[in-house]
Amino acid sequence: MGFAEKRGNYWRGRYKIAPGKHSTVVDESGKAIRFATKGEAQRAAAEAENKHQRGDWRDPALGQETFGEYANRWYETQDLAASTMQNYRRHIEEHLLTEFEDKALAGILRMDVVLWEKKEKAVYAASSVKTWRSTLHLIFEDAIDEGLITSNPAARRRGRGKRAGRARDRGPEKIVTDALGILLTAERAALLSGRDDEFVAVVLKGYTGMRWGEIVGLETEFVRPGSIRVEWQLYELDTGELVRCPPKDGSYRTIDAMDWLSALVSNHIARTKPSPCPCHGKTYVFRGQGVARTGGHQGAKLVDVARRAEVSTGTVSNVLNHPERVAEAKRVKVKQAIADLRFVRGGAMSENAAHWRRNGFATWLFTPAVSGWYPKKAPQQARPVPLLGEPWPGVPARGRGASERADACWLPIAKGLTPHGLRHTHRTVMEDLGTEKVLMDDRMGHIDGSVSARYAHVTPGMRKRLMAGLTERWETALDARLALWPTSPVHVLDDLLRARASMAQSLRHRSVPCCRSRWRGRARSC
Repeated sequence: MGFAEKRGNYWRGRYKIAPGKHSTVVDESGKAIRFATKGEAQRAAAEAENKHQRGDWRDPALGQETFGEYANRWYETQDLAASTMQNYRRHIEEHLLTEFEDKALAGILRMDVVLWEKKEKAVYAASSVKTWRSTLHLIFEDAIDEGLITSNPAARRRGRGKRAGRARDRGPEKIVTDALGILLTAERAALLSGRDDEFVAVVLKGYTGMRWGEIVGLETEFVRPGSIRVEWQLYELDTGELVRCPPKDGSYRTIDAMDWLSALVSNHIARTKPSPCPCHGKTYVFRGQGVARTGGHQGAKLVDVARRAEVSTGTVSNVLNHPERVAEAKRVKVKQAIADLRFVRGGAMSENAAHWRRNGFATWLFTPAVSGWYPKKAPQQARPVPLLGEPWPGVPARGRGASERADACWLPIAKGLTPHGLRHTHRTVMEDLGTEKVLMDDRMGHIDGSVSARYAHVTPGMRKRLMAGLTERWETALDARLALWPTSPVHVLDDLLRARASMAQSLRHRSVPCCRSRWRGRARSC
């Protein structure tokens, strides 16, 4: 039974932990507690002895392990996806160890965590700090499970320390666009890259809601008639390595594809004839683009000249190599385009990287496409994308003096839209079409753990209605783009516009009544 022991002007509690062995009642830091009265010491000693007999007793010395020692040991025991391990390592090394590395686990108080969070928010975005605190909370929870500490100092106390009114830590609202916005963004991205790949990729992302890593990691064998199978993704680590891994949260799924979308992707594969990449040995639908096209470091490419002169790349090549094979009028147009763009043979890199890079694609292709501006990047400030206005919607001017030669620029389509924003856009479009939630979750790769979701199932009728609705949005966007200008410098879109215009003309002819019907069968030819 626990007892009190007189120690000068205070009492301490003592209790038995083994035959012939006693321990002293201590606080969280392992320091002996000094009680003012004998009764307090006896009660504390009795309670500590009862805990020890029940198996709830914890050696105070365990809590003296430093946070840095435990965090390193904790990280080594994790067996998670490469992306998650990378994020945990970055959180720990860059934000947690800098504050808590040399502190004992049991010595870290709630107030220490609050002050650390406040200091981090003065420098970083609140959403990022929230993520780092979640990692800290997870580490402390595992320390509790191991019996090293008794409470979690990173746990949030509900309703404490908050201002009245709306939450302070709200992130910016996600920007979305519509079907025409997707189409125009895809066209501009293709103009900036100088090829059709980006047009197909942006349209595919906008009409399937696939994640970025799933688009980059889409292998040709998973493109099937009427569907896209999401089986893998390529996740980019901080080291630059692209890891082939399962989709996020194991969201394997088959995404229904409209007939026109299946044809768009299949024709792209047939046109580009992709080969296995050197890094993974797999054949991917899309390939990278090599050096980023910032508009200030690389000259015009052959395709830029072709678009400016409104001829094929083969015609430009003939003008450069066999001018006698080209008609005089076309030769003049090509030479003028070469002069306008300051094209230099061999001046632009033609070799493409195996895969896109997230930051390069977003910074130099997607963001300029939706905003009309190149971002700030030393030594250059943010600036409008310089354009040569003809043919519409303009050909990006490249090389030295591009801004001085430009005669137009783009208006914003959806400023602030990101590649991931197209995923939000797709979900929003499905909501607008009245798509059933079970089908939206299935298409997006989300899991609904509610009871009602267990009794909801996707039907062929749901799929058919969604395909019809998305097709209608696509055709409406094509008609709107056709009304703006009947052609496009992007070859794949130009073919779509011409086919759409031809179809509209055919429908108009059908609507005109035949002269035989007007003459009520008289012998008169139509």
